Amino acid sequence: MTQVSEPLDLSTDKTLDRDCTTLSRHVLQQLQSFGPDAQDLSALMNRIALAGKLIARHFSRAGLMEDVLGFTGDVNVQGESVKKMDVYANEVFISVFKQSGLVCRLASEEMEKPYYIPENCPIGRYTLLYDPIDGSSNTDINLSLGSIFSIRQQEGTDLDGEAKDLLNHGRKQLAAGYILYGPSTMLVYSIGKGVHFFTLDPSLGEFILTEENVKIPDHGAVYSVNEGNFWQWDESYREYIRYVHRTEGYTARYSGAMVSDIHRTLVQGGVFLYPGTLKKPEGKLRLLYESAPLAFLIEQAGGRATTGTEEILDVVPKQLHQRTPLIIGSKEDVAKVESFLKKND
Repeated sequence: MTQVSEPLDLSTDKTLDRDCTTLSRHVLQQLQSFGPDAQDLSALMNRIALAGKLIARHFSRAGLMEDVLGFTGDVNVQGESVKKMDVYANEVFISVFKQSGLVCRLASEEMEKPYYIPENCPIGRYTLLYDPIDGSSNTDINLSLGSIFSIRQQEGTDLDGEAKDLLNHGRKQLAAGYILYGPSTMLVYSIGKGVHFFTLDPSLGEFILTEENVKIPDHGAVYSVNEGNFWQWDESYREYIRYVHRTEGYTARYSGAMVSDIHRTLVQGGVFLYPGTLKKPEGKLRLLYESAPLAFLIEQAGGRATTGTEEILDVVPKQLHQRTPLIIGSKEDVAKVESFLKKND
């Protein structure tokens, strides 16, 4: 007689449940709604995920394909040499969001002015701001790098094409996050309801939830900063670096790709610094495309982000490509850096 096996109880299969928690499903669960706004945000995150998959695929074959690595010979609006992967990634985001029907504008650090999608503008109520490739100098040496993104709701009609409504503080962001291209491809995002990690499963072609409601430790042992600029900093920052050099328990880690350093800081705690210099006191990092999105994430995880004098999310930019100094990470570590700034003031 054939023995009949017991039916599989799918309700207790946590692995299966995890594999079913895709990015789009998670957004809807977070918003506890299937209304139009929730559907829009879910669709937008799905398009960001698609851009991440395309870029990750390109990276995985970079050494095997011609005309992928190296510089283009051009200079972007920031005055920086453009890498071929910068151009490719920027075009990926444009192409992906042309098909969304939801985004009227895309603003990138690689473009002097926002890119408009006229066919979307009658109904497109959102703007995507992004850094297509953060740490592109790592591309040719096969190190980790990332993409940073932020979603804002369009305000007003923007008839003059100046996108002045984007010149607003970072608390206006609806969502923000980054994609980390490393040993695995990870997407980290927040819609103002905590910070969540997704990992790309190549066999499924989906980003799957791997960690939910991530909290940054209040203190960490790692500090991340380009100490090659030591003598270009204000004395306050130099004093902080001297302090960690002589204090047991601190260690330095700096990858050259901010997304990698921020991800480590988010998981392990610590602080990431990018101060202004004597020649460029405003700093190097772009507020709208880098500092504000990452500050949104870190605050959602329980950390802090500041210029040294003002919370990053409270800074109102005067231009699209405004730069800012950045101190970001665990609350205690950010406060320690601030203590040196205040002492010298």
